[in-house]
Amino acid sequence: MARNRFHDGPGPSQRQLRVAELIRRTLSEVLQRGDIHDPDLNRLSITVGEVRVSPDLKVATAYVVPLGGEHQADMFELLERNKGELRRAVSRGLTLKFAPELRFRLDETFDHLDDTRRLFSDDAVRRDLDD
Repeated sequence: MARNRFHDGPGPSQRQLRVAELIRRTLSEVLQRGDIHDPDLNRLSITVGEVRVSPDLKVATAYVVPLGGEHQADMFELLERNKGELRRAVSRGLTLKFAPELRFRLDETFDHLDDTRRLFSDDAVRRDLDD
């Protein structure tokens, strides 16, 4: 198991990381190309920031955000409605024994980046960094 120096417990294994990245790429391509037969979902531009996979590789949690951060409720409704077709489309690109169940969560890393930028632009922080 890979260890993370910022976390006490064991981190994800190399296989989990590799499979998660493969699912992320495949899911991004499927959503970008509009392979799903739902015109409402194909109209949205969705960014897949990260995918985390359970240790048994049967559950994949995709962290997604709509372009511009608008229509989040619509996005989740459309993703849930087309979850089976997305699962089949993603599993075609994988060579796993089981097609992982897809779960969708809001990716909040962009919000954290804005907070970090705002923090670094503060005069007191800039003064400390310049010293």
